[in-house]
Amino acid sequence: MTSQVSSPTEQTGGAAVGEQRRAAGTKDVRRLDRVVIRFAGDSGDGMQLTGDRFTSETASFGNDLSTLPNFPAEIRAPAGTLPGVSSFQLHFADHDILTPGDRPNVLVAMNPAALKANLGDLPRGAEIIVNTDEFGKRALQKVGYAANPLEDGSLDGYRVHPVPLTTLTVEALKDFELTRKEAERSKNMFALGLLSWMYHRPTEGTEAFLRKKFARRPQIAEANIAAFRAGWNFGETTEDFAVSYEIAPAAKAFPPGTYRNISGNLALAYGLIAASHQADLPLFLGSYPITPASDILHELSRHKNFGVRTFQAEDEIAGIGAALGAAFGGSLAVTTTSGPGIALKSETIGLAVSLELPLLVVDIQRGGPSTGLPTKTEQADLLQAMYGRNGEAPVPVVAPRTPADCFDAALEAARIALTYRTPVMLLSDGYLANGSEPWRIPDLDELPDLRVRFAQGPNHTLDDGTEVFWPYKRDPETLARPWAVPGTPGLEHRIGGIEKQDGSGNISYDPENHDFMVRTRQAKVDGIEVPDVEVDDPSGEARLLVLGWGSTYGPITAAVRRLRTAGEQVAQAHLRHLNPFPRNLGAVLKRYPKVVIPEMNLGQLATLIRAKYLIDAQSLTQVRGLPFKAEQLATALKEAIDA
Repeated sequence: MTSQVSSPTEQTGGAAVGEQRRAAGTKDVRRLDRVVIRFAGDSGDGMQLTGDRFTSETASFGNDLSTLPNFPAEIRAPAGTLPGVSSFQLHFADHDILTPGDRPNVLVAMNPAALKANLGDLPRGAEIIVNTDEFGKRALQKVGYAANPLEDGSLDGYRVHPVPLTTLTVEALKDFELTRKEAERSKNMFALGLLSWMYHRPTEGTEAFLRKKFARRPQIAEANIAAFRAGWNFGETTEDFAVSYEIAPAAKAFPPGTYRNISGNLALAYGLIAASHQADLPLFLGSYPITPASDILHELSRHKNFGVRTFQAEDEIAGIGAALGAAFGGSLAVTTTSGPGIALKSETIGLAVSLELPLLVVDIQRGGPSTGLPTKTEQADLLQAMYGRNGEAPVPVVAPRTPADCFDAALEAARIALTYRTPVMLLSDGYLANGSEPWRIPDLDELPDLRVRFAQGPNHTLDDGTEVFWPYKRDPETLARPWAVPGTPGLEHRIGGIEKQDGSGNISYDPENHDFMVRTRQAKVDGIEVPDVEVDDPSGEARLLVLGWGSTYGPITAAVRRLRTAGEQVAQAHLRHLNPFPRNLGAVLKRYPKVVIPEMNLGQLATLIRAKYLIDAQSLTQVRGLPFKAEQLATALKEAIDA
């Protein structure tokens, strides 16, 4: 879904509907600057699809937005149980926002389990839309409700809208030749229609999407559209919903351009394709499916027309082995996985370090250890990325900070890999991978030139005057070795994991040579050119620096904004490059008496910072499988300021 940013007077869709409603004087239309909505139900209720469609229409309307999908790891968790609850949270606004929101203003609960699992996150006064058809005695007992919360007064502090969603959906589809069970499956579209009415979302895109999705089953498509329209009409006609809401487009928040809603994994896939194009190299992905990285494999497999070749291997080791072989053959080679897969790939990553070949290793981090929390987010693979190999095997590490930034991070990782002939770790996580936000589609001339020169002939003259090819004769600036494509006449050379002789690449067990090669590989990584870290310190008087990396960017920035609004002086810096660190980082850290590092782990970046720069960095950590909340960080940072 793409949209062209324009002036508010040029916007159509939801705003036009709001103007019509006010002119007709039918119901009250209130303006809001932001809202947080959460759809929740069974993992089979279509909550992710519902949230995705609401998000797409919100993006096309021009609001800034941020999302947080949250779903169980099981394909179909037990129906009606707390572990089986799936939810999708969307925060959208008429201004620049950074997180999917701390607490929902609106909860759509499709059953008692969804209500109980999410009620604790709601502020008093929030709106709750409840599917009353599912609040039977058995369903209530299944999640531990002794009495019906819709009747016992426990929800008196909220604005509750009891709606028989299932009954209304079945009634709306009575003219279709569907079984009751088939008709009930469309209740998520009824809910989507109702929320689309409440928040003046466009409807044309969803109807077109449904016709395309069910093109081979037109009756199902039309049934879902009918349920969607019925939900919209219910909101328009029922007396229970006397108010609808407008959130104007965020035209001032974005520079001009063409925008689309994009998830982190999709942005990363597009970034890899763009890097392949800019390098003028075929893209090869060797991968084994794993949550939450599989979407990259799925997306890249659709783009053979861009010279992309995907290989779904039989296991993680085969996936990276094929990718390393593709790198040897002259491709932009990528392997994607999550933490458990990185553990299996570690031997081949070490081989890539020894061979000094460009290879992108994409780690979409999730909760661990072992299988851990497959569908939940975490940042606990940083030390694994830095040191999770035998021997001295340094690898550059790059981390995107938002879903859209995954595109640029992929290009940056490719630049480093191709320029310095090294494997590169790209650390995203489940929060970025599944979350989404508006992304400005860049012009082609904005993308970096990543073209490389392959070795063409001999590069060394022996003492007897013979010209030969030395595969480990290095570029004096980057220390990169030449990249020789197999089959090029005169460029035959050995590869393998045993230590190489400097220059010639012959097998060597010489202690002095090994010491030299280890230090040279480390110097190559240490010498990678990366931009200086930028510090956001408007007054220049802050004594506290908040240092982050990866997906903590949104919550940290939102928390810092809250503190500054309250009159506090706080500085903020965020790291994209974690190995090597930016050259000015040490000087930046020494300017501030206090440094706080929020992380979704037990303090891994803080450990690295303390060891390298000898400063007493304070850790602020959580490992709950969920991103930080801005309010939570703001409170902790205020305590650090006051300490």
